[in-house]
Amino acid sequence: MDIYIIVALDVINGTASLFLLCLGLAIIFGMMKIINLAHGEFIMLGAYATVISANAGVNIWIAMLVVAPLFVGLVGLVVERCLIRFLYGRLVDSMLATWGLSLLIIGIVTTIFGNTIQGVPTPLGGFSIGAYRSSYYTLFLLAMAIIMMALVYAVMRYTRFGLIARATMQNPAMANTLGVNPARVYMTTFAAGAAITGLAGGLLAPVSGVTPVMGGAYVAKAFITVVGGGAAILSGTLSAATLFGAINQIGAYLTTPVYGEVIVFTSAIILIRLLPQGISGRFFKGNL
Repeated sequence: MDIYIIVALDVINGTASLFLLCLGLAIIFGMMKIINLAHGEFIMLGAYATVISANAGVNIWIAMLVVAPLFVGLVGLVVERCLIRFLYGRLVDSMLATWGLSLLIIGIVTTIFGNTIQGVPTPLGGFSIGAYRSSYYTLFLLAMAIIMMALVYAVMRYTRFGLIARATMQNPAMANTLGVNPARVYMTTFAAGAAITGLAGGLLAPVSGVTPVMGGAYVAKAFITVVGGGAAILSGTLSAATLFGAINQIGAYLTTPVYGEVIVFTSAIILIRLLPQGISGRFFKGNL
């Protein structure tokens, strides 16, 4: 019985982590139709911001929850102004540009910090379930996933900015006619998506080795989750993260972590083949 509780906690951890990793990408790709291949590097920058600031004496919670999203949000703002704003509506060009950006970020971080693995200790302790142990940090990640989901839902549904952002993404010309500045809305939305991605990187820093190439381990899984979830930012991302997170953890428990990854990607191919519009396109059409 104890082992099943541990597996259930692993499933919760995998689902919450995957949702946090994908939320920023869902905003940038789902709303703005920008395929940001530097998404993994935004995660890496958030992790480095947490490690560097925590090692410099900043409280670990402030480093994860404040420094990481602010730093990556600022980076996203600069990237949008200097690069992305010239590429709206140019899908292939945006892919090539962000791929080059990812290589540039990896090169800069490697030059500055080298290829050594860095990290920070997990801020919360553990607890025992029979002969097994787990970490309270698993439950913290679940709480953060719920908080971020509620926060994004509230902003998009009940605030003036959320209404303007959704309207601008659907019809920027009409929004411009009504007095909205689409360029400013795009800039703010991209920076917000980058900040959420940086937060995810900061939250994962205590439980993963931080290296310049760590983003490569997340970017493919994030994209298949967002594509599998469909157009709905929250309901699609949440349903796909729950599905793939559970498949990954259960597959890894029954086989090995490597085969768990293979099972996830195979499941994603089958899902996209059966539901080309994603889960939300079939079950949550019209939802946020």
